[in-house]
Amino acid sequence: MINLVEDIRPISYVKSHTAEVMKLVREKNNPMVITQNGEAKAVLMDVKQYQNIINAVNLMKILSIGEKDLKNGKCYTHDELKSKIKTILD
Repeated sequence: MINLVEDIRPISYVKSHTAEVMKLVREKNNPMVITQNGEAKAVLMDVKQYQNIINAVNLMKILSIGEKDLKNGKCYTHDELKSKIKTILD
């Protein structure tokens, strides 16, 4: 969760304290909002945290596709699926 006091920094601070900022992001596992001219412009986060977000978004997409398929009747029973797999493997 972003701490509005500690996790928002102007770009000038990030430029002059890059190593410190990277260490904070890595240790706290919090993203840091970077501002320019008083406006939020970017977010800096640990690569593992970013990968977790990407994985979560992809999972939501897959679930959404499955939900849509169920709604449209594009699904198989267990036995139908076993039969299809058996046909493919034979």
